Amino acid sequence: MRVPARPVLAPEQPERLVDAVVFDLGNVIIRWDPYGPFEGLASRAEIEAVFAEIDFFGVNHAQDAGRSWAEGRAEVAARFPGREWVLDRYLSHFEQAIPGPVPGTEAILEALRAEGFRLFGLTNFSAETYPRALPVAPAIGLLEDVVVSGAVGLAKPDPAIFALLLERYGLEPGRTLFVDDGALNVAAARGCGLHALLFTDAPTLARDLRGFGIAVAESARSAGSLTSVPDQGGGRARA
Repeated sequence: MRVPARPVLAPEQPERLVDAVVFDLGNVIIRWDPYGPFEGLASRAEIEAVFAEIDFFGVNHAQDAGRSWAEGRAEVAARFPGREWVLDRYLSHFEQAIPGPVPGTEAILEALRAEGFRLFGLTNFSAETYPRALPVAPAIGLLEDVVVSGAVGLAKPDPAIFALLLERYGLEPGRTLFVDDGALNVAAARGCGLHALLFTDAPTLARDLRGFGIAVAESARSAGSLTSVPDQGGGRARA
């Protein structure tokens, strides 16, 4: 008597807990090093001192929230006469502040897109400088759309920008995952009801995604990592 063959069961697929993944851009998809434009001009310590003097990251955040760079320059010139050259140099050499894509994130985006997840960007970025970032990180083109803080006049970690994101794309907070390299932004997203992960590098993100029922290919999990992220100091929200 012939014994029927035992059926081969397909590997059990983890239950997906989210339908959409929202990515920060700076130091998640595209590298951002605000000290890059000043390399060869002065030592890192000297530039850090100047940044602290004029509160460069506070000034930059105001542009992220919608202020023009001309207005920012005028403020610096009024408060710190002779220091407006810092903003001039940063803008004129901005490409050195965005030296390339973050290793491994593009492979994760491609894998998520192939699996049918909706992908978006939510970035603190000046509306004036954002277009200059697009050629540097083609992976941005894998996103369905990007909310650029400077274009909407809101910036993370303000809960209002998360509300705008959810409303604009019809996203359900409890079915949406947010990925950012800034702890303040991650906390703000969670406070708005989204799931959120703190980004350190692509392999870690690929591993953490499994907790949400998202299995990423080995090629993405083994991709390179970002080993150096500029310290903005003061716990300020990252881009």
